[in-house]
Amino acid sequence: MTAIFDGMKVAVVGYPNVGKSSLVNRLAGVRDAVVHERPGITRDRKELPAEWAGRSFVLIDTGGMDLADDDELAGSIQSQARAALADAAVVILVVDARAGRRPGDDDLADLLRRGDRPVVVAANKCDGAGDLALAADFHALGLGDPVAVSAVHGLGTGDLLDRVVAALPPEPEGPAPEDAAVRLAVVGRPNVGKSSLVNRFLGRERVIVSPRAGTTRDAIDERLQAAGREFVLIDTAGIRRQSKVAEGADDVEYYTTLRSRRAAERADVALVVCDAADGVTAQDLRVAEMAMTVGCATALVLNKWDVAEDVDLDHERARVATKLRLRPRVLTASARTGRHVARLLTEAGALADRRAGRIPTPELNRFLADLVQTRQPPARQGHRLKLLYMAQTGQRPPRFSVQVNSRRRITRDYAYFLENRLRDRYRLEGVPLVIDFVERRQRRSERSARGAAVTQGAR
Repeated sequence: MTAIFDGMKVAVVGYPNVGKSSLVNRLAGVRDAVVHERPGITRDRKELPAEWAGRSFVLIDTGGMDLADDDELAGSIQSQARAALADAAVVILVVDARAGRRPGDDDLADLLRRGDRPVVVAANKCDGAGDLALAADFHALGLGDPVAVSAVHGLGTGDLLDRVVAALPPEPEGPAPEDAAVRLAVVGRPNVGKSSLVNRFLGRERVIVSPRAGTTRDAIDERLQAAGREFVLIDTAGIRRQSKVAEGADDVEYYTTLRSRRAAERADVALVVCDAADGVTAQDLRVAEMAMTVGCATALVLNKWDVAEDVDLDHERARVATKLRLRPRVLTASARTGRHVARLLTEAGALADRRAGRIPTPELNRFLADLVQTRQPPARQGHRLKLLYMAQTGQRPPRFSVQVNSRRRITRDYAYFLENRLRDRYRLEGVPLVIDFVERRQRRSERSARGAAVTQGAR
């Protein structure tokens, strides 16, 4: 498994709570990075696309770096920020103009002067004309003229982007290839091993791993080559129970949960990571239901399988099949040892293919004939439901149209029977399906109405 790095990257670094995430949001034109007045909210590095003056690049939002802090988590944040510097073509050093130059700014400037990347100093929080002179204090960092900016109001951000674009290396020639990568969201409750699993996929520590629940705050995208295909991994913040989020718990957790859902919404496949020691909990089932509701093909992963004891896998699978209508598969893996981790990516690729696949119409109608032979459709008041024709009308997720003689004769039980047999026949476990039952008379009346409209138009 090989991680893929592509595109020009601009690392945004700085002392804690100088407004890096607010500035990244402003430069990227989105509200995606978590912004909070409390220091240390951004912990992993997060990448956002941006464009200026015809140049496209990626902004890397990093956690606050205090080189004098010897806390374990602070050390992990620094490691992530240093990795971002290694990936970047240009660096933006964000400082707090109102707070003035601090020892932490000098330490970072010393680190950046020893590197080989061009650096632009952004003196943030210059929110009015009276604050512009505050930027001059940062000439002493030895990194060139600082740019006075306001992430809150947008002042000076155009000048900052001009400087960044001017420092970027020349763009490679030729058209960009079409992105056919499988977008894979790794979701689940806090502290079940999502970040460890992502790091195992990548073969390196890309995401901070800590025994503290809730360490990952943002959704983070990373490209990966495995099993002959490309993936975009989305590591999401841990999802808390809705009651904890809604009833006045930390508002950071609220935004984290919202971002996790958004990550699932833009993914093709979701792996719902569970702690094997706990089995599949009610909250795991709700997370899986959320992912499937937004259109993700989904599988559940019992992580930490190497230390699980007395877990009945058959029981867990039967429970999931009973509780979740889409009947996603339940897989086992160990992020710590790497056991079955490669198999997870193989399964994710197969799920993406089934979600995007198309079943030929003749094959679907043979399936319909077998279905009727296995179990006769229901009858009401002496009239039996007839399934006349079936075709696939959409993909991602798959959508099917079944022509019937009367929609009123369709029972929920028989509709579920059809759906479940369709999953069994074409291995669509965990893949959201849409099945439309279209009445034959309705289709004829629609054609007649269209014909009448054409006739009237000719007149």
